[in-house]
Amino acid sequence: MTAWGRDRDHPRGDVYTVERRTIPARVGLTYADYAALPDDGRRYELHHGTLSVTPSPGTGHQRVVVSFTTQLAQHVRSRRLGEVFVAPTDCILSGVTVVQPDLLYVAAERLSIVSERGIEEAPTLVVEVLSPSTTRIDREREAMLYAEHDVPYYWIADPGQCTVEAYGLTGGAYVLTGTVTDEPATLLPFRDLEIDPVALWS
Repeated sequence: MTAWGRDRDHPRGDVYTVERRTIPARVGLTYADYAALPDDGRRYELHHGTLSVTPSPGTGHQRVVVSFTTQLAQHVRSRRLGEVFVAPTDCILSGVTVVQPDLLYVAAERLSIVSERGIEEAPTLVVEVLSPSTTRIDREREAMLYAEHDVPYYWIADPGQCTVEAYGLTGGAYVLTGTVTDEPATLLPFRDLEIDPVALWS
């Protein structure tokens, strides 16, 4: 199991540490069980064999996802940097862990992990847009899973605060590498893309 928490004493500043612990072996659901679930509009995910269900996101959340996708997809496509996908796209991190990030990016050199059924390993970047029902999940449980499965970059977009936090995985810890607040800013892994907050939150 992975613990996710802020390390205020870390010499690099704002760091979220990832402590790896062994997960006890147990019988649980697999990808095959997950794939057999009904298409009923709910958001299903599989976390270490345990089914997670959250309500479908609201329209405000989806507007932000569309704005984010527009900025990111245009940049990636025009420079042939890879591919951008939006939920519901299955991100199959293992046979017992399947997630559906709001937005994800796979770099060009890793496009072999894209299959007909989904993304077969850790994508290059995951973006989660917070909503009242998922804030704790995205900041804690989802972050734990992404770190455990070595997702290099994780962005958290907070419509309530109109901010975007960008984290990079370094030595088992997600380190805050940049933020978007009132002014456009670049976030890793994209060094020449400025995320425009006006377009994002309007």
